[in-house]
Amino acid sequence: MTPAHKIALTLNGDQVEASVAAHTLLIDFLRDSHALNGVKRSCDMQVCGACTVLVDGRPMSSCTMLAVDADGASVATIEGLGGPEGLDPVQEAFLEHGALQCGFCTPGFILATKALLATNPSPSREEIEHHLSGNICRCTGYQKIIEAVESLVH
Repeated sequence: MTPAHKIALTLNGDQVEASVAAHTLLIDFLRDSHALNGVKRSCDMQVCGACTVLVDGRPMSSCTMLAVDADGASVATIEGLGGPEGLDPVQEAFLEHGALQCGFCTPGFILATKALLATNPSPSREEIEHHLSGNICRCTGYQKIIEAVESLVH
């Protein structure tokens, strides 16, 4: 029997306490324990970006991060963006610019964009491309994604 570890974190603005096995991945904690299915499982190797979440504002691959490593952190998923007043501006830009098709990679791109713009509100095209290089899209190509992000640059 695997011993449980108590963790406490802020998840999409709400305080969460849970007991998890030491080997529980953050993606499994989010999807299985909290039904946050916007976090996508794809490569399980930290190379595609589909499982991207924000941990204390930084984009992280939840497929390789242990849930216990999120103890005390603030974790944001795509479900935590926007609200009753409407979509987040990044979500709006992706929609407006047609920067999504199947939607599988979109949450990771949007969260990576949120992190980029939080630290650099005026990134160059090269900086945008570099920052998003850890996210892979198999449907749209990248032009519309880059254009969506550029539309948010101040």
